[in-house]
Amino acid sequence: MSTETPAQPKPAGTMKETERIEAPIGGPGRGPMHGGMVGQKAMTFGPSAKRLVAQMSPERAKAIAVVLLAVVSVSLMALGPRLLGHATDLIFDGYLAQRPIDLDGVRDVLVGVLAIYAGASVLGWLQGYLLNDVVQSTVRRMRSDVEDKVNVLPLEYFDRQPRGELLSRVTNDIDNISQTLQQTMSQLLTSLLTVLAVLSMMFWISPTLALIALVSVPVSMYATAKIMKRSQGQFIAQWRRTGKLNAHIEETFSGHALVTVFGRQREVETAFAEQNDELYEASFRAQFVSGLIMPLMMFVGNLNYVVIAVVGGVRVANGSLSLGEVQAFIQYTRQFTQPLTTVASMMNLLQSGVASAERVFELLDAGEQVPDRAATGEPVASRGEVAFEDVAFSYDVESPLISDLSLVARPGQTVAIVGPTGAGKTTLVNLVMRFYELDAGRITLDGVDITEMPRAALRGRIGMVLQDTWLFEGTIRDNIAYGRPDATEDEILEAARATFVDRFVHSLPDGYDTLVDEDGGNLSAGERQLVTIARAFLSDPALLILDEATSSVDTRTELLLQHAMAALRSDRTSFVIAHRLSTIRDADLILVMEAGQIVEQGTHDQLLATDGAYSRLYRSQFAAALA
Repeated sequence: MSTETPAQPKPAGTMKETERIEAPIGGPGRGPMHGGMVGQKAMTFGPSAKRLVAQMSPERAKAIAVVLLAVVSVSLMALGPRLLGHATDLIFDGYLAQRPIDLDGVRDVLVGVLAIYAGASVLGWLQGYLLNDVVQSTVRRMRSDVEDKVNVLPLEYFDRQPRGELLSRVTNDIDNISQTLQQTMSQLLTSLLTVLAVLSMMFWISPTLALIALVSVPVSMYATAKIMKRSQGQFIAQWRRTGKLNAHIEETFSGHALVTVFGRQREVETAFAEQNDELYEASFRAQFVSGLIMPLMMFVGNLNYVVIAVVGGVRVANGSLSLGEVQAFIQYTRQFTQPLTTVASMMNLLQSGVASAERVFELLDAGEQVPDRAATGEPVASRGEVAFEDVAFSYDVESPLISDLSLVARPGQTVAIVGPTGAGKTTLVNLVMRFYELDAGRITLDGVDITEMPRAALRGRIGMVLQDTWLFEGTIRDNIAYGRPDATEDEILEAARATFVDRFVHSLPDGYDTLVDEDGGNLSAGERQLVTIARAFLSDPALLILDEATSSVDTRTELLLQHAMAALRSDRTSFVIAHRLSTIRDADLILVMEAGQIVEQGTHDQLLATDGAYSRLYRSQFAAALA
């Protein structure tokens, strides 16, 4: 199985071959001090919000139960003021008639209201419990969808996306969606149902006063829509700048040593300050503009309250309404404007959540890698013969890299690939791994076109060791066993001894059970490289790819590793990318690449005898030593 995170090459000529491995995800030309954002077209609020709600469809049954519970709960709450108004009438009528107040009737009304409010509260709690289940299940499903999507995205997507920007979508944006749904769904549902229930009660009491109260609705909706339209763009800008700032921070931290070596801390701090200020301005504008909604709604609601109080008082005076009815209506007026104000106050949170959802949907809608064909095949035997037939490939259609390339690597051969930076060496082996799709031609493994094989089956036959080591948090034993999870303890130890991991592991506190820190920080660069080579050794692949695999170890250990890898390469085809030509003198076939073409091929002695490109490369490396 492939033992390393795949190298992420850039178009030829843009950076050094080794740099393609050091900073793969940052995209072309991005270093520790150069963040970047991919241009994104904003969607409108409506479609994004509608799609976000549609994510809850698998929880449809629970969602329906939530709505029904909310309807009953809100309806009971809406009855309360009407019944309390009746209690007021009993007291007021008794006072006006100069007769004893019907305290039993008042008591019955109050007990009934208490029971209604208690029942509404219980139903409201149950509604909130179910809604929380719906929301968290939806967010969990979205996280799973994003994880599945990331695993089927082509490598070129990661080449164009800064790592911090991608992580921001996967973490920050999804967390923001979760908080938004959690805080707004219940209140939005309850508020909208309250408006309907209260409006019905208002028309029951007095259609005239209800129509007066309704005048404020279109005014509020018009003003809210205007503000929302302006603030939505600000929220999108806020989260994009958040992703941009995260990308800068991630790149800076990853390249902290490089930044320090070149004394670029001031430039990094300046770039951070600029992006931080941009985020501050975008966040301030977004919150300020959306924050205008609630004060506006409160102002309209207060005006409406004054008008209702005056007109209601007049109607009590002429006897067309009772005091209790006006009291209930004023309460309903407050209940009518309060949910509208609540909805308005949540608009900034809602818009922020929808903006995050839009960014997550953009990730989910990104083009996927070419799917495996339905009629797939696999080699009958794992001999490791690799053939390139008229292969053409380019990262950019306007800048061809490889064209009409043909070669055959025989089973058991060690094929070394050398050439200047940007010649296409790493690209060549990445095409074998099918990290990229060919523009023309085909590549076969043991006679079977690799596009006819499932990617998992293809990569399961290939072991890959990169110059840039990758270790995950776990024990050294776990990191070696990553190459073959079903390996026995004896097989793991055999791989460790064969690759000289056993030489240093006994000096560690817990031996093979020593926990590796994040990025393997408690091991030296050479020790990390040895572990990755042991991982490849354990996987026992038919085809082995070594991309400057010994560049991080000392000279003596490199010599020992060459003997170990000689045994590892026996009876299997090996592609070795090397810059130090002394390490590939014994290769069965050496390919010299320039500008995506194989300009020379042969053994070490044959190529030196031709006095061509390989000879010039060889002399350039040893000229200083011979001088």
